Amino acid sequence: MLSSIKRIHFIGIGGIGMSGIAELLHNQDFIITGSDLSESQNIDRLRKLDIFISIGHDKKNIATTEIVVYSDAIPHNNIELIEAKDKNIKCYSRGKMISQLAKLKSSTVGISGTHGKTTTTSMIGSILKDSNLDPTIIVGGVVKSMNTNSILGSGDTFVVEADEFNRTFLELSPTIAVINNIDLEHIDCYDSLEDLKDAFTQFANSVPFYGMVSICKDSQNAASIIPLIDKPIVTYGIESDNVDFKAINIIHDNGTVAFDLIHENKSYAFSMIVPGSYNILNALAAISVCKTMGLSIQRISESLKSFSGVKRRFDIKTHSEKLTIIDDYAHHPVEVFSVIEAVKSNWTRRLVVIFQPHLYSRTKEFYKDFAESLLGADVVFITEIFASREKLDTSISSKNISNHLKKLEHKNVFDTTTDSVIEDIKNYYNEGDIILTIGAGNIWRYADKLTENMQ
Repeated sequence: MLSSIKRIHFIGIGGIGMSGIAELLHNQDFIITGSDLSESQNIDRLRKLDIFISIGHDKKNIATTEIVVYSDAIPHNNIELIEAKDKNIKCYSRGKMISQLAKLKSSTVGISGTHGKTTTTSMIGSILKDSNLDPTIIVGGVVKSMNTNSILGSGDTFVVEADEFNRTFLELSPTIAVINNIDLEHIDCYDSLEDLKDAFTQFANSVPFYGMVSICKDSQNAASIIPLIDKPIVTYGIESDNVDFKAINIIHDNGTVAFDLIHENKSYAFSMIVPGSYNILNALAAISVCKTMGLSIQRISESLKSFSGVKRRFDIKTHSEKLTIIDDYAHHPVEVFSVIEAVKSNWTRRLVVIFQPHLYSRTKEFYKDFAESLLGADVVFITEIFASREKLDTSISSKNISNHLKKLEHKNVFDTTTDSVIEDIKNYYNEGDIILTIGAGNIWRYADKLTENMQ
């Protein structure tokens, strides 16, 4: 199919996943165009590759295209999507296009889980790349060492983030599957936690008999589906016993982490410059995959030691004794708790958090959980909700979170807006503070502005 197709148009090309696919296909000499509602860093990056992108959707944008790829966030009544279907142009969802690309390689590593997919995918891709296996990589974040979220490699392995949103990961049939964890999420796509677990079980069982499924046993929900999986399994964890890969003797210090890996009754020393217990679990997943693929523990350890992380994942903007600013993509209560815990386990300084809730539906479902996850911060500023793909819902507000935090007797909780947050922080800042911006919306812009204004 791909050999006969030259022109591919992406609706919603500015999304992190869509931009990676577009860049990869551009590097394979396809003629790529795209459209999106607004400018973004991803669009800037693609334009520098001479990819033509329109701001705003118009049926003229697909006049000469042969295939349309659309983001899962694109509504069915999108004018370009309707025009494409009226003209009988083949239309692929992002997940379906990824599954098509995976067929170009002999093996696929699909990394799934409610949390940690992007970092784990980046770790695996980096280890394989450092080992001269030249993988093809598509990841939902910009890997710092590569300065991109997609790499076209000549090797026979395709490493991809397998997203459970809209069940798109079920389009894949990976040779190796990772399940980092399972927590209730995407309630607009799943009826219940059991429904979500069923989808992960189906994903795991799509692995061939000669493949492997790597599962974190520290996640109770992930561990619970192990009896339902009929493929070879390896396990990992920190708290769990009877796992194939276990981390012990963990030391957190000034944004770094060290631990001993126990595998087959042998101990191996590891250290990383990406902090947090959750990143140790991500590393254990990467180790389990790469060891299964035949790489030595020593080779894996050397690569992880130099892994510098992913933009918007514990992304340290500036760091000194006077001021540290960190930005993180966390948008689920478990993720918010984990990133705050990572800061607290590394430093004893006052932590000021700016949290931007993402989606009305998620905030409505989890506002109490968000409040509890924010309790570890010394000072909390909460902005308005970033609606993203959702329409206004006046029945929920970010004040639901701040009000519940106050009920939990947090003494320093403030409502703010993205228009006023810079001045609010500057007025409240004490020398030595760590400022942490959290959210999947545009809060990263304000982390950058704070970095510019406060140094």
